Amino acid sequence: MSLAVLRSRALAGMQAPEVSVEVHLAGGLPSFTIVGLPETEVKEARDRVRAAIQNGQFDFPARRITVNLAPADLPKESGRFDLAIALGILAASGQVPGDKLNDYEFAGELSLSGALRPVRGALAMMINAGRAGRAFILPRESAAEAALAGTGEVLPADSLLQVCAHLSGRDKLQPLAASSPVHSPSYPDLSEVKGQAQAKRALEVAAAGRHSLLMSGPPPPLPGRAWLAPGL
Repeated sequence: MSLAVLRSRALAGMQAPEVSVEVHLAGGLPSFTIVGLPETEVKEARDRVRAAIQNGQFDFPARRITVNLAPADLPKESGRFDLAIALGILAASGQVPGDKLNDYEFAGELSLSGALRPVRGALAMMINAGRAGRAFILPRESAAEAALAGTGEVLPADSLLQVCAHLSGRDKLQPLAASSPVHSPSYPDLSEVKGQAQAKRALEVAAAGRHSLLMSGPPPPLPGRAWLAPGL
């Protein structure tokens, strides 16, 4: 098989839209191209993936490798796609089975040794993966956060080799059970603020997009109440 398709997730605010990681091997001079609106850290996956595959004692194919992250109009950031890209290359080159790839979603940044590093947004990704009916394979350090979703099977892994052994049926990854918080701390909530709909909306948008926010001046009066400036 010279084509492999895997599933992963991007982050867009509080959403985690599905991303199809399509890996194609073709003849010609050896090259490694990633398309689909990748940001710089995604493009750098070429070097991380190559080293991780070689250090895992796999053969890195000397062929024309094209990785497409679809949909093409959705920006892709961070190293979360490293694991899916590496597995796609191994599946397309016949080094790991590709018949069960559609049962899983993958996320994880690879070190040069093949170890998996944690990723952001594990909870949001797991919520959407569970709704799609797929198990989620991700780094062990991100698994506890993902398990809080309680919507599907979380399979933590420490390395690319562990994931390959799982897909090959030799050493299965053990699911992580959903955990409950030990305590429920009480935090201030925006629902306790009366009125100020515009200010609350601005806070929500800033928090979702990780933007800075500066508020200046007195708040507007609540409906039905007069506002008196200080000293009057």
